[in-house]
Amino acid sequence: MAIGKNKRLTKSKKGSRKKAVDPFLKKEWYKLIAPSMFAVKDCGKTLITKTQGQKIASEYLKGRVVEVSLADLNKNEAVGWRKIKLCVEDVQGFNCLLNFHGMDMTRDKLCSLIRKKQSIIEGSVDCRTTDGYIVRLFCIAFTKPQDNQIKATCYAKSAQIRAIRAKMTAHMTELGTKGDLRSLVKELISAPIGEQIASAANSIFPVKDCYIRKVKVLKKPKFDVTELMEWHNSEETQAGDVGTPVEAPTEENLAGSGGRL
Repeated sequence: MAIGKNKRLTKSKKGSRKKAVDPFLKKEWYKLIAPSMFAVKDCGKTLITKTQGQKIASEYLKGRVVEVSLADLNKNEAVGWRKIKLCVEDVQGFNCLLNFHGMDMTRDKLCSLIRKKQSIIEGSVDCRTTDGYIVRLFCIAFTKPQDNQIKATCYAKSAQIRAIRAKMTAHMTELGTKGDLRSLVKELISAPIGEQIASAANSIFPVKDCYIRKVKVLKKPKFDVTELMEWHNSEETQAGDVGTPVEAPTEENLAGSGGRL
């Protein structure tokens, strides 16, 4: 066999194997800063490869979506079934400023609600907030037996389901279009919206376990730093110390215009 034919014979094995390098030596940690409407601002950390040449770390961080439990954000275990999605909008130093990206329910909570011998009623609606966000809201509710009911099942008729769905969509449209995204998120995490929809639908058919199941941000307006900073500056710091109102002193025994004392 000629020496020049098989190239592998001439190559030596010395130095062919690369030295194992720990990949975490090339990484750095960034803090995740949640909007000021939540009780906990420092909600976690994320990892990214250090800036090398034209691969800038901060550019690769923008657009990352993190999913955090509302129980961790608001220090309230009662709402542990609610998941909040936050998106990295801007990077300042080693801080990633997050903005609202969506909301969801945990699977175990959803599965605990679904039972036999009842109807599931679901509705969804797209609405535009006053600051230009297009948001899709999903609602879920379940029928319940009436008081003193003997029958085992509590199925709603298709016409009743349509009527309840119409009430759902009307309430969600009003909720989504009346204010900006910040006011919408505040209502979603604090106000009992499901109870309001259930009380409105009870005239058609008794309803229980009504929740805003999911929220998706479909379209965002052009990125604005000042608008993002409004999410991260709390109302107290924005207003500043304005002091307390002082009443003007009222002087007695003063004559009217042109009179004497």
